[in-house]
Amino acid sequence: MPRKDKPKSAAPTDTKTRKPEKAKALKPKKAKAGNSNPEPKSAKAAKPKKAEKKKKGARGFKTLVMTERAQLVSSEVVYTGPLFRICHDQIIEPGGHRNERDVIRHNGSVVILAIDNSKSKKNPWIVIERQYRHAANQYLWELPAGKLDPGEEALAGAKRELAEETGYRAKKWKPLVEYYASPGFLGESMMVFLAEGLLAGDARPEEDEKIEFRLVRLSDVLKMIDKGAILDGKTLTSVLLYVRNTAGKKKK
Repeated sequence: MPRKDKPKSAAPTDTKTRKPEKAKALKPKKAKAGNSNPEPKSAKAAKPKKAEKKKKGARGFKTLVMTERAQLVSSEVVYTGPLFRICHDQIIEPGGHRNERDVIRHNGSVVILAIDNSKSKKNPWIVIERQYRHAANQYLWELPAGKLDPGEEALAGAKRELAEETGYRAKKWKPLVEYYASPGFLGESMMVFLAEGLLAGDARPEEDEKIEFRLVRLSDVLKMIDKGAILDGKTLTSVLLYVRNTAGKKKK
C-alpha cells in the first residue's frame, strides 16, 4: 500500500521492546486562601441543590388563607330571615386585634355561565337574564344564579338553578371560580360554574321571580359591559374571567 494511503492510526511496526516511561509525580496544587483542605480535581464536590421556588399564584396563598382564622369570643344572632341571618360577633383577629363585626351569614350561592358554542367557539351564545333588583332599585342583566339550600352541594345547586330559571340543562359542567362578593360584611361565597352543551327545556322559576332570559353573543355581552349596561358583579367577574382564560388557551 502506498505510504500516503496508510491510516494515521495504524499501529507502529517497530517490534523492539520500549522502555517503560517513568511515572510523573503529580504536583499538589497550592491551596487557595481560606481553603485549608483542598480536594483533588477528580473529586468534585456535589453542588448543593437550589432551594425550591415557592409556588406562585393562588395555590401559593391557599394555606395562609385557610389556616389563619379569627378567634370568636361571642356571637349573637340579631336578625333571622328566609335568605340570611345577621350576627353581631366579638372577635380577636389573627393579628391579635380585638374587634366587633356585624356579619350577614348566608348558605352561599352558585352562578352559571351557560354557553352554547355549537356554532362558534370564538363567539358563543351566552344565557343572560333581566330582572328587577330592589337593592339596586333597577333592572339588571345577570347570569343565572341562586342560593344553595342548607347542606346542598354546589354543583347540584347550579344544575337546579339553571333548570328552574331558564329550563336549560347542560351536558358538561366545570368549576370556573369561587369568590366573595363583599367580604367586609357579607359571608356569602359565590361558586361559578361553566355549563356547556345546552339542552332546552321548560323554565320553572319561583313565584317571586320575574325573569326574562335570552341568548346573547359573547361579543355583544362584552359591548354591553363596555357601555356600562351590565352592572352585576357576578356577571362581570364570570364573563371577563372566561374571556381571559379562553384567550390564554389560544396563545398556547
